[in-house]
Amino acid sequence: MGKSTKSSSRQPVSSRRFFLQTTLIGGTAATLTPIYAASEAARVASPKPAGTIAPKAADVKEFELAEITIPELQDGMKSGKFTAHALAEKYLARIDELDKRGPAVNAVIELNPDALSIADALDQEQKAKGPRGPLHGIPVLIKDNIDTADRMMTTAGSLSLVGSKPPKDSFVAQKLRAAGAVILGKTNLSEWANSRSSHSTSGWSGRGGLTRNPYALDRNACGSSSGTGAGISANFAVAGIGTETDGSIVCPSSSNGLAGIKPTVGLVSRSGIIPISHSQDGAGPMCRTVRDAAILLGALTGVDPEDAATSASSSKAQTDYAQYCDPNGLKGARIGVGRKYFGISDAVDALMNETLDVLKKQGATLVDPADIETFGKFDDSEGLVLLYELKADLNAYLARLGPNAPVKTLKDVIEFNERNRQKEMPYFGQDLLIKAEAKGPLTDKEYLEALTKNHQLAGKDGIDALMDKHQLDAIVAPTGGPAWLTDLITGDHFTGGSSNAAAVAGYPNINVTAGYVSGMPVGISFFGRAWSEPTLIKLAYSFEQATKARQAPRFLPTILPGVKS
Repeated sequence: MGKSTKSSSRQPVSSRRFFLQTTLIGGTAATLTPIYAASEAARVASPKPAGTIAPKAADVKEFELAEITIPELQDGMKSGKFTAHALAEKYLARIDELDKRGPAVNAVIELNPDALSIADALDQEQKAKGPRGPLHGIPVLIKDNIDTADRMMTTAGSLSLVGSKPPKDSFVAQKLRAAGAVILGKTNLSEWANSRSSHSTSGWSGRGGLTRNPYALDRNACGSSSGTGAGISANFAVAGIGTETDGSIVCPSSSNGLAGIKPTVGLVSRSGIIPISHSQDGAGPMCRTVRDAAILLGALTGVDPEDAATSASSSKAQTDYAQYCDPNGLKGARIGVGRKYFGISDAVDALMNETLDVLKKQGATLVDPADIETFGKFDDSEGLVLLYELKADLNAYLARLGPNAPVKTLKDVIEFNERNRQKEMPYFGQDLLIKAEAKGPLTDKEYLEALTKNHQLAGKDGIDALMDKHQLDAIVAPTGGPAWLTDLITGDHFTGGSSNAAAVAGYPNINVTAGYVSGMPVGISFFGRAWSEPTLIKLAYSFEQATKARQAPRFLPTILPGVKS
């Protein structure tokens, strides 16, 4: 459901090194079509010369709902200032103005043609019965690998699934609708959630083209939840849903200045979501504030008979995580500092050290360093598991689409891409899909041993052992570096990150904006034991309130280091 991108040798962002580097609106496409000239690709990738004149921000009209929160929208609907219809209409106008025109962020792959009629029905219901809850009438965007049984497609950004209409809503979509949310549309993503190629460009898909970072349009939005990250940051909706296998919620949240929650595997059902790995996949909220993300998370939980992993959540899941948003939440907390995740750059290290000072000033006790003893030891095994599970899980998903599905197996997808190479593979190939297709069944000894190793080294002997040793409430580390220049010629230039241990263990991870490096947002991650979302939300919210670091994007064409914008 989402690999963020490749790793650098400086970080063990495990799977990404193996899985992504070694052997391991409405129709097709958008502003940047998949087949644009090589000269344009070079322009996107080329650094701009240093100078003294700051780049000019895009001419964007003031937006009435800019940076507004879910509670503020609810207050507005309660007072009569807003209606669900008016909110949906305002956000749709914002998307129309900025997504395919103007700065052309290209975050939205398809709009929901029924959004306004759904909003109308919710307005009538609110007048008659009152709101269902905190998401009643709230506009959201969801990633285009999440099934909806409506007039929208679900394609994971692949042309091979154009026209695919799932037989029923995903569990996530069901929960959103039941909570009264208005699904405005679907967001672009790294195609197949970044599981296609070891040389991919995050935020590019054959169907959707390239999503741009709204802080600097020539920089990458990270992935694979690129469109959700860029779109929510650009105020195309108040909240969004991303998915993650390793890094694909927290990395685009960091690169786009959002609060993103990657939940414990099993807290949110994966049924009806185009998969990579049932042992690591998860869906979660991506919002501009921790409180909004906590509200959205509470609407998504629940046991789903179609996802066995959710059975473990029956005594753990909650429906109100906003109650843990305590501005004094850091007081008395014991937090470990994952120093081995530092070293991305001098500027990022300096920013992170400033954030550690904030944690201490807010009353937290730091254990520094507090490094996972198994650091780097589950890289190859993670990649191996993901290849096996990609084949098995994707084949199972495609089979559930029924006899009219445009492709029915991973092998069909590979063959489609070869037949449509010019449109699907103008920049990078599909080596990871081919490697996955070559794997055997999930009964293979190689797979079973790797899976056991992953859970042991990342979970019991990794995060759990470290937290037991130092009696920690959480571990913190830089989520990643500032967004790199998008490069369609050679692919991503990922500089490192800290998502892998929580991802492989299946444990929760929350990104919050820590600050800015050369005008680009950089996040800090809070991660810990399974089912520790309440604790992590409390800590992340307290940090967010102490810093209030997020700044709205200005849609600059580029960023010139050292030049004030």
